[in-house]
Amino acid sequence: MSPAQLKGKCKAQDYEDLDPVLTYRHILQNNLGTRDPLRVVALCDSDAFYAACEMVRLGVTDKPLVVLQWEGIIAVNYPARKFGITRFHKLKDAKERCPELIIIHVATYKEGEAEPGYWDNIDSKTHKVSLDYYRRESAKVLAMFKEGLPDAEIEKASIDEAFIDFTQPVRQTLIQRYPYLSQIPPDAPNGADTPLPPPPPLNWGTDSHLIPINPAVDSESNTVETSAPLTWHDVALQIASEMMHKVRVDIATKLGYTTSAGIARNKFLAKLCASYRKPYSQTILRNQAIPCYLKPLEFQKIRFLGGKLGEALAKEYDVSTVADLLFVCIDHPVVEELQSKFGESAVWVYEIFRGIDRSEVKEKPAVNKSMLAAKALQKPITRIADGPHWIRVLAAELSLRLNDARRERPNLWPKTLVLHASHGYGNARSKQAPFPFTRDVTVDIVAAAGGKLWKELVGNVAGPFKISNLSLGFSGIEVTDASQQSIANFLANPSVVAGKKRPREENGNLPERPHRDTPPARSRPSSPTSIGQNTTSFTCSECHKTISLSSKLLSSTSDVRERAQAFAAMKDEHSDFHFAQSVAREVEPEVKYVDSSKKVKSSKTHRKDNGPKGIEKFFNRT
Repeated sequence: MSPAQLKGKCKAQDYEDLDPVLTYRHILQNNLGTRDPLRVVALCDSDAFYAACEMVRLGVTDKPLVVLQWEGIIAVNYPARKFGITRFHKLKDAKERCPELIIIHVATYKEGEAEPGYWDNIDSKTHKVSLDYYRRESAKVLAMFKEGLPDAEIEKASIDEAFIDFTQPVRQTLIQRYPYLSQIPPDAPNGADTPLPPPPPLNWGTDSHLIPINPAVDSESNTVETSAPLTWHDVALQIASEMMHKVRVDIATKLGYTTSAGIARNKFLAKLCASYRKPYSQTILRNQAIPCYLKPLEFQKIRFLGGKLGEALAKEYDVSTVADLLFVCIDHPVVEELQSKFGESAVWVYEIFRGIDRSEVKEKPAVNKSMLAAKALQKPITRIADGPHWIRVLAAELSLRLNDARRERPNLWPKTLVLHASHGYGNARSKQAPFPFTRDVTVDIVAAAGGKLWKELVGNVAGPFKISNLSLGFSGIEVTDASQQSIANFLANPSVVAGKKRPREENGNLPERPHRDTPPARSRPSSPTSIGQNTTSFTCSECHKTISLSSKLLSSTSDVRERAQAFAAMKDEHSDFHFAQSVAREVEPEVKYVDSSKKVKSSKTHRKDNGPKGIEKFFNRT
């Protein structure tokens, strides 16, 4: 059946949810989620962000500038785009188009430096690209979103993008501006399910571009076609546009970065219209404008439809635009056919082409569970002696990123350090070990731990090997207890370990503990039990014993503060007991590796001596 035949069998109305009936219940309820008919979402995108960061750093305002990563252009500012320069141009071509072009290479790490810099004579064979400056500036922009929109849900989408769900703050403003919406009229025929009265006339202002409902209408005039009456969702969009504009102006004023935003009823549409009038603009997509905006789009340019699924749909039905595929009707047998061929993706395609997106805006966890510094080596490592150079370069990036994160959360602690090496897409191998808690994480500390893993990874290989990808990363990053201390600090005070005092040197200091293992964090007892309002006992999560205040103490005082102090001291004493035991044991964890088959194996596994072992086995393929 041809697309034309299928179109003829479809419903006349392709978009059925553009103007839902809004009731007082919709206004007064706050838990409708992604199906809220008053939902408003924005996508705010920093304009040419890497180039903008370099312009701010150098104090450049309106001069053409590009950012390089080795030989490739990765960012082009808007003055340079006027010369026709794009990221796909070679540097030579870009210079010919604009002889006055400012060319900046991204900062790089090099061995012996704790911070990335803008060095002369950089070489991909010895340096590593750093994006840390851009991450820091991105964090400043995100912080201004949170400061300026405290009641909105904000999700960082990438280093230069953020989704903002305005639904809650817009609803609050809506009720403040139109208080009659907060009370169900006494004569409402259907109570809370009574439709809302028509909205008042709306002034869209000049801060936003309106995508036209009828493409024949010039959107620059920001006029609203009379064929589409105003809705309360239009009012919600307008309120969100005011909030979005204010934050964008603040970012440009205080940080120097211009941004562009798209405002619509969901994430998909907001992202789609954010680039409508770049740079430094914002665009509103009203519900009634969705059909004419979506239909002409080449559907393979839509996210998740540019790959195999989009190719399969184009080939199966010989179509290219959203309008071509709108023949897919939910009550038509073709949907069953699509589902049999494309699975649940068929339903997603049906909805996305009609502007329906049920994905939530979710703030990401404040603490990333992992950090990774990786390098694709232009010149592969073929000698054991070449490894420490790159270990130290990667360690510089890891220590910098962890210390940056600790400025906001001083007690961040990565539990594990992982070294991963591979050649191409196969022959991967990893080593990992616990990482000691320390207040001051330096390049030397990370490099020393990484160097130890490198020695364990390569062993004493006599034969040739090749490593083309190397990475060093932290995993299991958590926020420790505020009282967490390093092993050095803990042992700096007189203490008893396993019933014996550790001997002191002649100068009175404790001898340095060998860097053989990493003590676990001091465990904190849990599960307090209360009698009345006074906490008197707890169950330790490590030894599972219930520890209680003595009956003598309980009978001698009824003061709540004294009992609380005694209880806290008892918990700390029990925690110190377990910590001292762990120090006394000094057992090095068994090292594990991951081979190319992804099976975790113990390093103590017995193998038959019938061929190359260790890294020689994994990397001697050239």
